[in-house]
Amino acid sequence: MKFVMTLSTVSLLGLISILHIYWAYGGRWGVGAVIPSKAGENKPAFVPHKIGTLAVATLMLIVCFILLVQGGYLHSVIPATLIRGGCIVCAAVFFLRAIGDFTHIGFFKKVKHTVFARNDTWLYSPLCLYFGLTCTILLF
Repeated sequence: MKFVMTLSTVSLLGLISILHIYWAYGGRWGVGAVIPSKAGENKPAFVPHKIGTLAVATLMLIVCFILLVQGGYLHSVIPATLIRGGCIVCAAVFFLRAIGDFTHIGFFKKVKHTVFARNDTWLYSPLCLYFGLTCTILLF
């Protein structure tokens, strides 16, 4: 089970990272469904910049590396305690993302009737919960 969870999480995060790189360099596919909208408006809550989008892509690839090392599928010269700490941070970040900001993102958001909100409820937040669970399981 640990193998399947790790492999699926790393694969999905890798794909999501590739999507972020695509968006950072001008790709438009799916953009309307992945940026939160303001309540009652059709305007995005924020405008992502190229540097921030590439940073997210890079962080997701780092998470992939951490998970592969923590799961014992890759060897690294980075100390095990640092990898373990990174895995704890990743689990916390994914769980916090799933809980959300209580306004636009997460299971407890107030804005619920936008394209992003529906996708967040049924796809993005459950994925973050799954990713956090995978990170937690790899710690034990």
